[in-house]
Amino acid sequence: MKIAVFSTQSYEQAYLDRLNIDFKHDLTYFEASLNANTTNLAEGFEGVCVFVSDKLNEKVIEKLAKLGVKLIDLRSAGFNNIDIQAAKKYNIKVLRVPAYSPQAVAEHAIALILTLNRKTHKVYNRVREGDFSLDNLLGFNLYQKTVGVIGTGKIGAVFCKIMLGFGCKIIAYDLVESENLKAIGVEYQSFDEVLKNADIISLHCPLTEKSHHLLDATAFDKMKEGVMLINTSRGGLIKTEDVIIALKSKKLGYLGIDVYEQEDGLFFKDFSETIIQDDIIERLMAFHNVLITPHQGFFTKEAVEQIMKITLKNFTDFEQGLVLENEVVMS
Repeated sequence: MKIAVFSTQSYEQAYLDRLNIDFKHDLTYFEASLNANTTNLAEGFEGVCVFVSDKLNEKVIEKLAKLGVKLIDLRSAGFNNIDIQAAKKYNIKVLRVPAYSPQAVAEHAIALILTLNRKTHKVYNRVREGDFSLDNLLGFNLYQKTVGVIGTGKIGAVFCKIMLGFGCKIIAYDLVESENLKAIGVEYQSFDEVLKNADIISLHCPLTEKSHHLLDATAFDKMKEGVMLINTSRGGLIKTEDVIIALKSKKLGYLGIDVYEQEDGLFFKDFSETIIQDDIIERLMAFHNVLITPHQGFFTKEAVEQIMKITLKNFTDFEQGLVLENEVVMS
């Protein structure tokens, strides 16, 4: 199958080239993201392969349909960057990678918690400069702390199990409660109760119209003073302007984010020799108690290989007319 792969990173191409020896698809790589200005690059291809940074609204999808594209394959689990209804309207199938390594993202959330708490990122730089003092490095025990988990799907479930290993009390909110998690000690509460009772809150839910800005000023007002907030899910779950206010008022004591509401055009790129034009993220980076990573939660060898394998299999399933087990279907 002839596929145009957009927003290609060098590591992705290396994995795809190696794994595609078995699948034998015709892949063409583009560093450019797929959007209204780059749709013409898809001419002559049966399908496009995209990432979270690609934006496929109805205008883009209409153009893709006119070019003969029949398949959109996401190298991600989330699909909020695709107009699914428009794809259906123009008879384009949308496939994704629903699960690749929940451990990778869950473990990254733990890394953010431990780093923010014990300030190891600051210690690294201080020790390299010969400063071995303990000033301003005081942390807290995770043992017996109450951890609130918003979303207990595959990633959230792994996160819960890891935090139970630290001896934490786990309270959770999800529209669908897991009996397996209940059996090992996870207690489900209402959304407001989780906000009120948790010392640490970690987000593991998808971004939808209903969950957009799930955490805003109203939500922050319900939280404990000095709470730690972790987001490795989607940036749009948090209203960033309200986060800044919560940090300034010390309602939020710690913020760890691997995703950012306006990360498009920023994450996955090097701005070390230029000026970042995003004033909001510059403000966030100015806080000593904020830790930002560039959407790397998924970035392990095991996860990347699994993502690429499933992506290639999606091409094959579509090409051979097989059941599309990873198709995105809106009700």
